[in-house]
Amino acid sequence: MKTIYNFCTLMMMLLLVTSCATKATFPVSDLVPAADISAKKKTDSNKNITLEITCKNLASPDRLNPSGNNYNVWVVTKEYGIKNVGQLIVDNAKKSSFKTVTPFDFDEVFITVEDQGDLKYPTGREISRVKI
Repeated sequence: MKTIYNFCTLMMMLLLVTSCATKATFPVSDLVPAADISAKKKTDSNKNITLEITCKNLASPDRLNPSGNNYNVWVVTKEYGIKNVGQLIVDNAKKSSFKTVTPFDFDEVFITVEDQGDLKYPTGREISRVKI
């Protein structure tokens, strides 16, 4: 009976540890001041990192000055430097979202406006950056 209790306690602790998420709100951007951008970082049981970004009132990248074709999402990893983790697609300015899974642990996220999505390093203007 004690073994079952210890097992259940251990499983509950693991569940709490793996389900905890870190949330952060990006600061107001000079380039897109109406945008309200937040991020959530979560580690799964395989030690992969899930990053979710939610944007409200984010202008389409072609409406910016200078304009671009897309928004790229970047993470600053603890061991491998800056990594491009995908493109944030703005279908509706009222609300847009982005979700990806990466094996790289990171402590900072930033978004740039770019002309192409498959870049190795950022070349465009930075929209906003947050530590997470």
